[in-house]
Amino acid sequence: MSTHPTADTKTGRVRGLWRHVDGTRSAAFLGVPYAEPPVGDLRFAAPAPREPWPGERDATAFGPTPQRVDGGDTLIPEPAVSGEDTLSVNVFTPAPDHARRPVIVYIHGGGYVSGSPASSWYDGAAFARDGVVTVTMSYRLGFDGFGHVPGAPANRGVRDWIAALDWVRANIAAFGGDPDRVTLAGQSAGGGAVLTLLTVPAARGLFHAAWAMSPAVADVPGETSRTLSAKIAQLAGVPATLDGFHAIPREDLPDLERRAALPETDSKLEIARALIEDALSWGPTVDGELVTRPAVEAIRDGAGGDVPLVIGSLDDEMTFITADARRALRLVPPGLALRLLGADRDRRRDYLAVNTEQRRKGTAAVLGRYLGDVVFRSLVARVARAREGAEAPTWVYRFAWASPTKGWALHCLDVPFWFDVLDAERVDAVAGATPPRSLAAAVHGGAAAFARTADPGWRPWSEAPGATRVFGGPPANPEVIPDGYRSVTPLV
Repeated sequence: MSTHPTADTKTGRVRGLWRHVDGTRSAAFLGVPYAEPPVGDLRFAAPAPREPWPGERDATAFGPTPQRVDGGDTLIPEPAVSGEDTLSVNVFTPAPDHARRPVIVYIHGGGYVSGSPASSWYDGAAFARDGVVTVTMSYRLGFDGFGHVPGAPANRGVRDWIAALDWVRANIAAFGGDPDRVTLAGQSAGGGAVLTLLTVPAARGLFHAAWAMSPAVADVPGETSRTLSAKIAQLAGVPATLDGFHAIPREDLPDLERRAALPETDSKLEIARALIEDALSWGPTVDGELVTRPAVEAIRDGAGGDVPLVIGSLDDEMTFITADARRALRLVPPGLALRLLGADRDRRRDYLAVNTEQRRKGTAAVLGRYLGDVVFRSLVARVARAREGAEAPTWVYRFAWASPTKGWALHCLDVPFWFDVLDAERVDAVAGATPPRSLAAAVHGGAAAFARTADPGWRPWSEAPGATRVFGGPPANPEVIPDGYRSVTPLV
């Protein structure tokens, strides 16, 4: 066996590293560029094709990340890597041979403003063990990726996703992957990216199946993008021009993006209401050119209908946010709390009628469930319904296992189970000291099966509308239930 695995890409040879995980040898190629560094004149340009490099390029360490500072105490550890060459992919493969294995291309989450492909939670060793090649990508975040810059193309982050998929199409065979069996996957903002790319004509043919985990679509109207970008310029004290935006250091943008998007208040109620009304302020913009329509609208009209899709969410995506207010809310009726969040009378009545179990847990639990339902879970049901007449099947799931440390089936909890990385750093903070290996086998096994066969192994919603695979639910529940998203019906 050679000391280091190598692969020949269209732009040059790369040298990776062999690894042994759980007794299985596999190869990793880290920080492989798919475009030129987005600096100088390229900062707000479409991703530029990578120039060839001479000799053998070291690909044994993660490349620089668009996220400039570590995410801190976030649910998923999101390390930042300094440097300017930020548009790269990481490839995890059983071996860089010519076996033509199925491929998963994964887009990380982070609300389109943060996140890092260098996270240990996105390690593809378990997929390599199961005969699947995994690719994780970086892409321009926040304003650099999605803000309105006069004279620059819109949706630069979306263009980065497409450029990375183009790279996979051209190069993955050199790493033992099959360019004709690519499954696109992502979580949270990454799941939203999957739905967006299902509808973008420029991405057609670059992937053949899709898995959206807790998807959060942005669908930012063009006018909103222009308004927020002008506010960024005002806060930074620069003109809202190409030269003015070039003058803003990247390190200053996270604070500016947050200040421009959130209401100027410390009220958690106002912030929650803004989240419900505006969802994500930075992200794919409906520009009429690359992204022509909101994702669900385009899906309802048939976009991506020929691509098999798995989509799902967790039962209590956002309840961990409101749980700390349990004592303060104990005397507030759930209906009043929902009214303060802007829910009208009919919505309040209908929502509380189908969420009686959550009502017994108190107002804080109802509010958290409502936030998660508005942002994530209702979207799952809308997409599944929109694809009921599609050519390709749609499978739906729920992740119902509650964190023993947080108390809920909360946002991001499913990621280490999907990747089967239960021993990774900080997994114990959300999954406890002994997370169930059987649950990882079920979730990860479904993902690996889907990559191999375009079938995750349970009855599709498209065959029986409402059919939902429940991962980690109460033992009395069957694995597939007939109406798994009934509780979000008033929001769909």
